[in-house]
Amino acid sequence: MDRETGRPGTGLRTDPRTPSARVSHPPRPRLPQGVAGAPPPPAARRPRRRGLRLSAAVGVGLLLAGGGIVAVDRLGQDRAATPLTPAGRALAAAEAGRPAALADLEALIGERRQRVRREPADRGSWAVLGAALAERAARSGAPGAYTEAERALQRSLAQGGTPDVRALTGLAVLAAARQDWAGAVRWGEAARDRAPGRAAAYRVLLEAYPGTGDAKGADRALERLRKVRPGPVAEVAAAWVHRERGWREDAEATVYDAAARAATPAERAAALSRAGDLAWERGEAETALARYEGALQAEPEHDGAAAGRARALAGLGRPEEALTAWARARAAAPRPGYAVESGELLLALGRSGEAADHFALARHQAAALARDGVRPEQVLGRLEADHGDPAEAVRLLADEHRRHPGPAASGALGWALHKAGRSAEALPRLRAAVKDGPNTAQPAYHLGMVHLALGERGAARRQLTRALRLAPEFSPLHAERARRELAALGEPAWGPPPA
Repeated sequence: MDRETGRPGTGLRTDPRTPSARVSHPPRPRLPQGVAGAPPPPAARRPRRRGLRLSAAVGVGLLLAGGGIVAVDRLGQDRAATPLTPAGRALAAAEAGRPAALADLEALIGERRQRVRREPADRGSWAVLGAALAERAARSGAPGAYTEAERALQRSLAQGGTPDVRALTGLAVLAAARQDWAGAVRWGEAARDRAPGRAAAYRVLLEAYPGTGDAKGADRALERLRKVRPGPVAEVAAAWVHRERGWREDAEATVYDAAARAATPAERAAALSRAGDLAWERGEAETALARYEGALQAEPEHDGAAAGRARALAGLGRPEEALTAWARARAAAPRPGYAVESGELLLALGRSGEAADHFALARHQAAALARDGVRPEQVLGRLEADHGDPAEAVRLLADEHRRHPGPAASGALGWALHKAGRSAEALPRLRAAVKDGPNTAQPAYHLGMVHLALGERGAARRQLTRALRLAPEFSPLHAERARRELAALGEPAWGPPPA
């Protein structure tokens, strides 16, 4: 496996240092020509489920958007909704560890609201309602949704007695959705300690540990999740853990297996969206587009797939379609990062006035989410570094890095330092981001530009070439600049040095 190109090697790599996270997989299932989604699993591969268990989704950006968490009553104990009703389907999905359809999730929220109005001291129903609201907040990104979820979860805890594990898990999911990784670890570990056999806490911790720089914690959470909830949901989570380590072939194998074995449309959408992300990061825009469209066929409201489709269309040279796709993503979830990316596409097209409007929208959305407890430092730091005040970006991202050290925060802070004219300080941070983070184009591009600013032409050429090999159209704005700078650098001098 070539870490620079991400192209397949002779087989899956193994790492004896982390045996719990390294597994062998069968060859990736081949998808039929012209079919966007993965093939349905054969009937023989669908095990009969004699008892259903609980699972949960993890944060924004990554795993929360692709998985479900409604920490609900055991179906045998919950007689208010049956699997034949939309609310019952949401309950059943949670018990089986699968994502719930958004319409079913809304039905469950409505059903639990009615119940707590009738029985305001029902601690369990407050926990279920809060967990469902937390998932909806994570998947919709709507301002106000986070506060509503927190109130319901705290209402469950306020009833006294031993804390309901479903409320603890819901608070962990909510913290992750707010980008509060330390809080997600705290609540997630409390839920895990309260009920070690439930899958929900491990799903949250899988995202929260990397956010705090604890890669070994993520390994432990993944090992446990695979024991308590084996199957597609665990494999989608595993794919992202592998991706974060730069193990791209392993990530691809696990996510394709998850897509092939998905048992519900929402589960298939989660797997196909992740498969699209991995293909996009490999520079395979056509494949990525097909996977995202398959995800949207399964779940039309999936905002991550809508955003991925917009990126792929832009990379394929179809900018007007990409702008329409970005509008769809922003309608599905008003995330400020989407407005930043669509603004950069407009800027690349020479439409600077419209781009400024999108950047203003991103700032407005970030401010609204901040009032709801979401931490916007990462997206605002990126926006200020490239399109605003780099000194403000340094301030924002230095605070984020202190709270949540890790490759992503290190790379973001390094780029802000470079844009603020402090390239020498940026260099070690960006080197760490490339070495320890996912094997993707943008960190390599950032490192290459810092080398260029420091006059290190050979290192700059190496990193810029690497970025374009990984994904030739990784950004409508920055990929073109990488090509221009490489052309200006020219070819390295071959032969012996001059006498």
